[in-house]
Amino acid sequence: MSREWLIPAIAYLLGSIPFGLMIVKAAGGGDVRQLGSGNIGATNVTRVAGVAAGIATLVLDAGKGYLAVWLAERWSGGNIRWITAAAVAALLGHVFPVWLGFRGGKGVATGMGVLIPICGTAVIAAAVLWIVVVLFWRYVSLGSVAAAAAMPLLVYLLYAPGHAPPSVLSVGVILISMIVIWKHRENIRRIIAGEENQVRLAK
Repeated sequence: MSREWLIPAIAYLLGSIPFGLMIVKAAGGGDVRQLGSGNIGATNVTRVAGVAAGIATLVLDAGKGYLAVWLAERWSGGNIRWITAAAVAALLGHVFPVWLGFRGGKGVATGMGVLIPICGTAVIAAAVLWIVVVLFWRYVSLGSVAAAAAMPLLVYLLYAPGHAPPSVLSVGVILISMIVIWKHRENIRRIIAGEENQVRLAK
């Protein structure tokens, strides 16, 4: 068996490391799954344990995604199929971690992390879109959904300007976006119902 088949498995295991849960527990805050929204991602960690803990979770969740793709790129000799497989597997690991009964985060930070080494300019553009949406509508979840929805188009336009990206990458990015949006389905429902919490912006 070719060793490349280990790439998705390693990427999944990296993605499944629950940094948010670990950080809150290390800070003496208990099980983050029982607090706030119950999510292990940076937004809920910030709500439960403070800004520093939230930033650490954001960086580490993005970092594990980046590392999974970075390793895949070097292990496969830059094969875009294995790179894409690692990106999707790392996201699946975060969203469905084996250590937590397959109940994980929403994939925003990890999704950003896996795409930085693939098309960093698309991630920057998506981050700008996220900021604009949050500033105007004050919903973090809406910003995340908008950025995820725009990502396939952004990668298509910015991966290699003037040239379409490999089909396997386009399919992988669409899958990543769909997973992130699907994980926000309850947020979308609450936004429509006017029940979603808004961010309080400093004056």
